[in-house]
Amino acid sequence: MQKQILIAVVLGASVARADFGSDTALLKKHTDVIVLSDKTGRAQVAVVPQYQGRVMTSTANGAKGTSFGWINKKAIADGKRQPHINVFGGEDRIWFGPEGGQYSLFFPKGKPFDFKYWQTPAPIDWGGWKMTTHTRDRAAFSQNMSLTNYAGTKLNLRANREVRLLNQAQLASSLGGSTRGLRVVGFETDNRITNTGRAAWTKKTGMPSIWILGMMNPSPDTTVVVPFVPGPESKLGRIVNDAYFGKVPATNLKVDERKGVLFFKADGKKRSKIGIPPRRAKNVLGSYDSAGKTLTLVELTLPRGARDYVNSMWETQKNPFAGDAVNSYNDGPLADGTQLGPFYEIESSSPAAALKPGQTMRHLHRTIHIQGPEAVLDKIARRKLGASLSEIKTALIGMALPAGALKAEAGTAEIKG
Repeated sequence: MQKQILIAVVLGASVARADFGSDTALLKKHTDVIVLSDKTGRAQVAVVPQYQGRVMTSTANGAKGTSFGWINKKAIADGKRQPHINVFGGEDRIWFGPEGGQYSLFFPKGKPFDFKYWQTPAPIDWGGWKMTTHTRDRAAFSQNMSLTNYAGTKLNLRANREVRLLNQAQLASSLGGSTRGLRVVGFETDNRITNTGRAAWTKKTGMPSIWILGMMNPSPDTTVVVPFVPGPESKLGRIVNDAYFGKVPATNLKVDERKGVLFFKADGKKRSKIGIPPRRAKNVLGSYDSAGKTLTLVELTLPRGARDYVNSMWETQKNPFAGDAVNSYNDGPLADGTQLGPFYEIESSSPAAALKPGQTMRHLHRTIHIQGPEAVLDKIARRKLGASLSEIKTALIGMALPAGALKAEAGTAEIKG
């Protein structure tokens, strides 16, 4: 399996930003927190074993630095188990797909694909995982579990997950140059599932996938940027799936087929989701926080030639293994007016795990936050995303304004065994 890179960049807003020290202090009032740190203490990552070893937040400038992950302070303080999902937040959590369809892990057999019946599996929603390793810059976790999919197949598996703080050499390699003059924090999660049952996982029984989701702080100015492989649909299929929760309106999604890049609004006000299939996916998606001058990069393993990705659409599917490799979700009000967040997510998935008993699939997901001069960040955005900061900021302005208004506005997975 060949390792490739996926990068995410997020456009933030002029909103109040929590600092890392305040967020970690809140967490420590209610649960155990492991803080990974580099030798200087500037790059830090907060990990919570009780929340399945998820990375809650990080900073590039110590306790007073920006807290990059979205944290649901109310849910954490309440500590009460909720129906459907316990939305604690966090910028890297592990789930398993698919979410919908005839092999869904989130709906009971025979029930309609409606939010009323949607339930996050307990082992990835509530309760701690066993910590197996803890050093200054890494922590590892493990959990045995049994999941039953919509088809009635019982999946016995062991999940292993290690969180590692990235060193300067790794950061420089990802950024394509020196980190001098920049504030940078980076971490990766090494996620693995092993088939501990007696039967192979196949297309007939259902095959799970490793699914990593990063919850970020939304704003009216947040624009997710997704480069894609251009070309005819007859050869490569659709560019983007924008119908997960109803078609995304033109004001929130712009697809530039000529440049091979799309822009997706992530303001936390409109529940919507997009996905890019493996034939179209590149090793980059992203966004930019213009107020905080912060570029966020997410890198992951994207196996060359892999085509079977689980389909998470909330429906009975014609092809349950024609899903997406990368996704972005924008939170918004549900039909009853309540809301899970608000937040938005940048997500990556492994291929469907066609594992025989004893075999293991591996999926890496890496997150890097960079703060510094916009001239430097612009070079990184152009190189990694194929779009300048100016293009990212203004991409969706014209979609929401009358014709002629834009000009004025613009001026201002690996298998072993």
